[in-house]
Amino acid sequence: MAGRQRVVLSQQERQCFRWVEKGKLSSEIGAILKVSENTGNFHVKNAMRKLETTSRTQCVVKARRLPLI
Repeated sequence: MAGRQRVVLSQQERQCFRWVEKGKLSSEIGAILKVSENTGNFHVKNAMRKLETTSRTQCVVKARRLPLI
C-alpha cells in the first residue's frame, strides 16, 4: 500500500465483500443489498483499488488479513 496509509473501506464496500466472500455474483449482491448490479460492482471496484488488488478473491483475502471485513 502506498506510503503505508491506513485503508478505510466504506460500509457499502464491506457489505459487498462479505457477500463476495460467500461466493455471490454481482447480480446476487445487488439483489441482496437492494441496489443495482452496477452499484455493487462500483463498491467492489473501489475496494479493489483501495487495496491495490486485481481480483475480487485477492481483495477479500487482503481485506481479511488487515482486518477490514
